[in-house]
Parts: sequence; C-alpha cells; structure tokens
Amino acid sequence: MSTGSRSLATTPRGGPLARLADFIADFGELLINWVTALGSISLFTGRTLSWLFTRIPRRETMLPNFYQVGVLSLPVVALTGTFIGMVLAAQSYSQFKMMHLESRLGAVINLSLVRELGPVLAATMLAGRVGSAIAAELGTMRVTEQIDALSSMGASPIHYLVVPRFLACLVLIPTLTIMADFMGVAGGAFYGIVMLDIDWHHYWANSQHYVDLFDLFTGVFKSLFFGAAIAVISCHRGFYCDPGAEGVGRAATGAFVHSFVVILVIDFFLGVAMDNVYDVVWPDVFKSL
Repeated sequence: MSTGSRSLATTPRGGPLARLADFIADFGELLINWVTALGSISLFTGRTLSWLFTRIPRRETMLPNFYQVGVLSLPVVALTGTFIGMVLAAQSYSQFKMMHLESRLGAVINLSLVRELGPVLAATMLAGRVGSAIAAELGTMRVTEQIDALSSMGASPIHYLVVPRFLACLVLIPTLTIMADFMGVAGGAFYGIVMLDIDWHHYWANSQHYVDLFDLFTGVFKSLFFGAAIAVISCHRGFYCDPGAEGVGRAATGAFVHSFVVILVIDFFLGVAMDNVYDVVWPDVFKSL
C-alpha cells in the first residue's frame, strides 16, 4: 500500500482535518455565492441606469407605478410616522423630567425624526409594501414566461418593467419621507403639549434652535439612496427568482430582508459622512455670512 493510501486509511472519518476541510469548503461556497450575487446585481444596476439615461419610459407606463408606490403608501407612512413621534415623546419624557429638561423634549424628538427615524421608517414601509410586491409581480412574470415573451418581441424587459419602478421609488420616497417627518413631529407635539402639558412656546423654540435645514436635507438625501436600493434589489430578486410558487415567495421575502439590511448599512455610512460634512463645511458657511 502506498504512503498516500496509508494516510487516508489511518485518518478517521469526521476527524479534525475533515471538519476543517468541510468548513473551508462551506465558507468558500458562501463567498463565491456572495461575489456572484454582488456581480449580478451590479450588472443589473448598470443595465437599469443605462436605459434610464437612454430613454425615459412613456407616461402610460410611469403613472401606474407612481400611483402604486406613492399614493397608496401615504396612509401607512403617515400612520407610522404619527405613532413613532408619540412613542418617542412617551418614552423620553420620564428621563427628561428627572433632569428638569421637559422643554427640550421637542428638540430631541424632531431631530431624531428628520435625521434618522423619518427616512428609515419610510424606506422600511416602502420595502415592506412596495418592494415585496415588485419582487412577487416580476417573479410571477418570470415564472409564467412573460418576461421571455417581451424579449422575444424585441422589447427590453429592463426598460419596460424595471426603469418605471426604479424611477417611482427614487422620485417619490423623498415625499414619503417628508410626510413621515411631518406626521411624526405633529404626533410628538400633540402628545408632549396636550397630554404631557409641556409649555408649547419652549417646546417649539427649542425645536427651532436645535433642528435646522441641514438636518432635514440629510434625511431627504439619504432617502434617495434608500429608494434606489429598494427598487434595484426588489426588481433583481423578481427577475431572477427560482421557478414555481415557492420561488416567488422566496423572492418577495428576500426582497424585503435584503432591502432592510442594505437600508441600515447605507444609513450608517451616509450618517457618518453627513456628520463630517456638517462639521467641516456648514460652520464655515455661517461664518462667511
């Protein structure tokens, strides 16, 4: 028997080396899948942007998507924003009362809403209500070969199906963010002033002092990236879903989960970047005035 045969014979199955080899193989497979998925979604994004700058879809194609994304999302975004503002007021009041800073409650609530909670919650609602629907709709079209039929007729599925949904998410999510901010500010003010009996003058004066236009711009600016990420991820999951009803369901679920994770990642990096911009540029602007 050769040396290699003796080493294989004397190595117990399921030993440390075998477990290490299995771990390396699993990790390599996972890494390859991640790289493949990243390359696929990058190519998909490039094709979408190329069609976006080449030819804008017709109005008849755009308006139904704008209605689905924007108009039908307003109630849930407004309701979510209102109760988030009230929850912030209710949960923060006891801590501020211990420090005798009840009048500063409005500044904390409004600053949190316009910079972070407003855009993130609006994007989360959009991912849950619109992103899953987009993935399920396009996934059903893929399973029933409607996308292949478009390609066979010479039409571009990216231009006809993806670009209108991408534009709808990109253009309308700032509006939904502003709606979430407004309703959150109104809900927090109602609970703080009416229910907790905080002096209304100091409530709004502190809000005006600590919240400026740059904070509102930060939230709206971040929402553009959130909307683009939701549209690209949802359309990509629908375009390349697995066959059958189970594949469509996984595509819809994966669209929301992946969109939510990407929203949090983008929010972190953009938040750090905008804070650095504020520290470097914004004070200089005021000094030059």
